[in-house]
Amino acid sequence: MDWTIETTPYDHPDADTLRVAQRRELAERYGSDDHEPGAAPSAADVPVFLVARDRVGAAIACGGLRPLPEDVLGPAVVEIKRMYVDPAARGTGVAVAVLRALEVAAAGLGTRRLVLETGTRQPDAIRFYQREGYQPVPLFGSYQGSTESVCFSRVLDTPRPTPPGERSM
Repeated sequence: MDWTIETTPYDHPDADTLRVAQRRELAERYGSDDHEPGAAPSAADVPVFLVARDRVGAAIACGGLRPLPEDVLGPAVVEIKRMYVDPAARGTGVAVAVLRALEVAAAGLGTRRLVLETGTRQPDAIRFYQREGYQPVPLFGSYQGSTESVCFSRVLDTPRPTPPGERSM
């Protein structure tokens, strides 16, 4: 393992840096920075935000959890937000580690189902989530009617085990 994963305030400078890099990459893919329907996540509605750091402490990946109102998809549903891995760290397994840590944290919040949205111009993300057991679902909430959104879900019957050599959250 070449990284650690820790809970970090959503508005921590390292978290901000990763989210800005993600937005920049998405703006390049979609041709604008206005491609996410609905309210942007914030420190007020993302109670769990994780940052992965490499051996020297540099922030290399992140992801957060935003509980959804019951009227969107029912009780105990949480949305994964701002999942991102720095390009230099892709292919190292850190994305899987962050996703597993988010699943464990979500289960700790009493979550029964995780959902997420990614985009049609992110085939790498679509393949990643499908490979990790997330199933396509109809667009939900503010993503309904979007031509660039793809949504996925995973029921958390039991938390997936933490990969060997990684610490759990």
